[in-house]
Amino acid sequence: MSNTVTDVITPNELVFERRLDAPLERVWQFVVDPDLRARWFMAGPGDVRPGGTLGLTMDHDRLSDGEVPTPERYRAYVGHAWSERILAFEPPHRIVFTWEDGAAGEVEIRLTAEGAATRLVLTHTGLRGPDDTINFGGGWHAHLAVLERRVAGKGVADFWALHAAAEKAMAEALEKREA
Repeated sequence: MSNTVTDVITPNELVFERRLDAPLERVWQFVVDPDLRARWFMAGPGDVRPGGTLGLTMDHDRLSDGEVPTPERYRAYVGHAWSERILAFEPPHRIVFTWEDGAAGEVEIRLTAEGAATRLVLTHTGLRGPDDTINFGGGWHAHLAVLERRVAGKGVADFWALHAAAEKAMAEALEKREA
């Protein structure tokens, strides 16, 4: 069963809403703790506070439980490390940070407790067009699928298969929108 509540995909904005089978505090730790963030997205050192930084290191080979090689088109990015600026930080409910230092917009992650579960809404605004929508949309969709599994204590067989399917879904969503 999918925990997808809704997805909004446009050339300039992505909104992903998920219901995660874990309490809010646990999900928040997966967002801000570098070791836990590495299990679904990217780790990296940072100064996690308003005006601070969110460090990110691309190491997606670690997102699958088994040996799954990085596709050729992404190999040049393996090990790439950078920091984004934190624009808002309201533990344990909200974090907003730049993407590509603002050139590719801003990302907001909002968490709301729903009993023993958590509603997560990830919004990426300021996209530069369809290529960003497919690239970042595919990435966020796949990373959130991994997060759903990790917070529920489940495994991830192949991150890159999730990513390829998500990119395809983003392209199809844009095509439908333009039709």
